Amino acid sequence: MSYASSFYFTLPEVILSLSGLALLMVAAFAGKASARIVTILSVAALFGAGIFTAHLLSDPAFALGGDAFSGVYRMDAFGSYAKILIYLATIGILMVTQRYFDSTGEYRPEYPVLMIFGAVGMGMMVSAVDLMTLYLGLELSSLSSYVLASYARSDGRSAEAGLKYFVLGALASGILLYGMSLVYGFTGATDYLSILAAMSDGLSGGMLFGLVFVLAGLAFKISAVPFHMWTPDVYEGAPTPVTAFFATAPKVAAIALLMRVALDPFGAQVDAWRQIVIFSALASIVVGALGAIGQANLKRLLAYSSINNVGFILIGLAAGTQAGAGAMLVYLAFYVAMTLGSFVAVLMLRDGEGRQVETLADIAGLSRSHKGLALCLAVMMFSLAGIPPLMGFWGKFVVFRAAVDADLILLAAVGIAASVIGAFYYLKIVKVMYFDEPAGVVAGKGDAASWVVLALTTLFVSPLGFLLTIWLGNWTNRAAAALFFAA
Repeated sequence: MSYASSFYFTLPEVILSLSGLALLMVAAFAGKASARIVTILSVAALFGAGIFTAHLLSDPAFALGGDAFSGVYRMDAFGSYAKILIYLATIGILMVTQRYFDSTGEYRPEYPVLMIFGAVGMGMMVSAVDLMTLYLGLELSSLSSYVLASYARSDGRSAEAGLKYFVLGALASGILLYGMSLVYGFTGATDYLSILAAMSDGLSGGMLFGLVFVLAGLAFKISAVPFHMWTPDVYEGAPTPVTAFFATAPKVAAIALLMRVALDPFGAQVDAWRQIVIFSALASIVVGALGAIGQANLKRLLAYSSINNVGFILIGLAAGTQAGAGAMLVYLAFYVAMTLGSFVAVLMLRDGEGRQVETLADIAGLSRSHKGLALCLAVMMFSLAGIPPLMGFWGKFVVFRAAVDADLILLAAVGIAASVIGAFYYLKIVKVMYFDEPAGVVAGKGDAASWVVLALTTLFVSPLGFLLTIWLGNWTNRAAAALFFAA
């Protein structure tokens, strides 16, 4: 493969890397006053990278994908699909961020630059077909995230969130590196195809330990039980736009990375890791649902909701089939829309002085003073609960169907039963907004950008979203097929 082809396949990362470096210079010389223009240019760069990625995904000439830089990076429909979700989520976050920091004056041009470099790392993660490339992308994304978590200098909770995320993230990286070293030591390779060939002949004890440690390190990144302990504290302490970012774009990247690792280099040993995934899926569903019931802070509640949704997504991975992978990708699209919409609605909850409010008691009777906002938030909650005809129901349906088709009927049955628990706290939010006495706390108005993002995500998860299911199904089928073709 020539360098020209390699750079062509990696053009989304090249666009974002060059844009990030250029905007960093703008931020350095123009100072804080350039924050708005840097944000606009960052959105433009992400949009451009997304358009080119969509071209790679839809062009029949690239149906089989291609390797870049001697086989350490793979351009295929799977990676392109994940990148589009990552870029869209990041664009949505950047659109609604600046209003949040207006009251404190802490918004600086470094913020969108960090988002861009995080997107570069996430793009490398989902396209990596070598353990070294995987780790480089993961660390680039993580380093940006550590800074973003502690971005609000005047808020002690933000500093605490950044420190917790950094310490636990370093621990997870160490676990992942140890697992990668075991895999390399017992297979003699770091590229996925060679690892797959080595494990096809049988799984030694060292390989098994390496597999377990790699999956444990990646489980931290997706906040799956039992590696979820950082999520509620970091989500609550970080600035709300950063929390929305953590719950969407990096989550997509980490889940896509887990899918590629499990089904590509470890694809010959599905039975060896299926039990781990089943346990983590069920534990995440139950712990996420039970943990959210007693939460009074909306951000902590949505953190447990994120853990709960990861459990449902992992049911598709447990199936270990192409249908299961396609179901995960469908669920991811709806999950990004539901989570982004929910956090944007929380961002719009402001008191009369423009300060953020984020407790459940603060939104009591919200439907009487902010009908549109309450309606959109209610749609998000009903969709997250999996109530038809909203698209959250369809996301759960496809992963359960994939599990049943893979003869994991008991797993699907337990998952369906456990989803009833989660419905309780979602419906509780709706009940507080529509049936409790008004608290009169929320008095501020949302800005135009927030309303645009909230309206688009609400329409996507509404029954109108079914108009896009054929288009979405074609993309997810191609992405899942590319993943199994690579394996």
